[in-house]
Amino acid sequence: MNTPINPKVEAVQRMYEAFGRGDVDAILAELADDVEWVSVTDKGSATVPWYGSYRGRSEVPLFFKRIGSAVQVNDFSALSFTSNDTDVMVALQWGFTVNATGKNVSVAMQHWFRFDDGKIIAARVVEDSEQTAAAFS
Repeated sequence: MNTPINPKVEAVQRMYEAFGRGDVDAILAELADDVEWVSVTDKGSATVPWYGSYRGRSEVPLFFKRIGSAVQVNDFSALSFTSNDTDVMVALQWGFTVNATGKNVSVAMQHWFRFDDGKIIAARVVEDSEQTAAAFS
């Protein structure tokens, strides 16, 4: 039996493919104009350049610019997708090398995307912030 394709999961998959190509415009195409994008804001937020809140499609590119200038991504693998009427949750494995220290990190990460009218209106990125922050020191 074939599982029906979920358009919200497809949108997230398109974003991940765009991230792999470095195509921020394609990522932005999946977002609502007033999207709220939040990347880990607890421990390490003063150390890790991309941690914080980004409001609107005009601020989200800064999130990706900060990642691109701070690390070399070695692994970005989606392990599973779960969805309902409004949300997509993704378990990922993310590996990178910090440019400034040369330290390698591999962490489990979770992404939560909330949709409205076919666009992402909220994104939450969660990972082991202590391990990530330690790689910057």
